[in-house]
Amino acid sequence: MGFKVTEHMLVPEQRKLSKEEKAVLLAKYCITDKELPKVLKSDPAIRPMNVEAGDVIKIIRKSMTAGKAVYYRVVIRG
Repeated sequence: MGFKVTEHMLVPEQRKLSKEEKAVLLAKYCITDKELPKVLKSDPAIRPMNVEAGDVIKIIRKSMTAGKAVYYRVVIRG
């Protein structure tokens, strides 16, 4: 049995947005997915999610000042 990177305490909570959630996010900020920060499809933390290029990942990190901080990344090939 191997090490599961997604269970490591330093890896933040992550999930793939649905197509509808992605559309709402992009409309809310008046952006395209090309304007979001990128994450490689081969990233070990998102590999178990079966993502494809163009999918958007929501990352929820613990923050000492805000409690939780939410980030978004678009998946690219790699």
